Amino acid sequence: MSKLKKALEKAMKSRLADERHLPGDRQAADAGFRMKRRRCDVQVTYSQTQVQSVDARILERNRVLALFQEYKTTEQIKRLRTQVLNQLEEIGGNSLLVTSANPGEGKTFTSINLGVSIAQEFDRTVLIVDADLKNPTVQHYDFANDFFNINVNQGLADYLQGHVSIPDLLLNPGIEKLTIIPGGHPLPNSAELLGSPRMEALVKELTSRYRADRIIIFDAPALLYCTDPVVLSRFVDGILLVVEEEKTSKNDLKKVLGMLKGKKILGTILNKSKSQ
Repeated sequence: MSKLKKALEKAMKSRLADERHLPGDRQAADAGFRMKRRRCDVQVTYSQTQVQSVDARILERNRVLALFQEYKTTEQIKRLRTQVLNQLEEIGGNSLLVTSANPGEGKTFTSINLGVSIAQEFDRTVLIVDADLKNPTVQHYDFANDFFNINVNQGLADYLQGHVSIPDLLLNPGIEKLTIIPGGHPLPNSAELLGSPRMEALVKELTSRYRADRIIIFDAPALLYCTDPVVLSRFVDGILLVVEEEKTSKNDLKKVLGMLKGKKILGTILNKSKSQ
């Protein structure tokens, strides 16, 4: 077992030991939510969402691998999907933020493929939001373009500045029950806008309107790159932390877990592990 894996296990055991149960009224509310939820086939008809079907060969080339059963990665993503959905069901939540310590460690790849995998379940719909608005680097993929081959010139940044409404931004890349919101142009004051009442109201609207079947995934910047993920984490139900073997250091991991103290971490994903 690598030093990073040992550090991950130790850190997560420590966090689990510190967690407390939800208050009784919150437990009852969450239990009621789970009992009311019924598994049924979700049918989606797009009226406001722009549909741009993308050739499957392009999606495969761009590493949207969850669509293709022949890849070993696809089965690993399915296992991650099961764990994430179970965790969200336990806490009565339907939103999560995906982040990492440093840029280029696989958070966008994880966000996209996890979302695609969840959308393949017969009773789920998925919305993936590109929330990396702080001058994205070459390591961060504009997933509307680089994963789905859809060129757009506006996104979440434009909404937060009051230039567009959310229906103007919704895109379906031809994958059933999957919708995306692009990030848009970089914002120097991204942390302030992501923590604004307008963003909070947006998250509440997205998470409450189709609570019974919709999962919302926010692809956030790296934690050691800017404060945006910590700001945005106030509005979501849980966090997925992506670490890259032989790149994310134990010191980086320690810093990140300190920054997320008190937040609900659903789990950590060891990316590019040689043992996989």
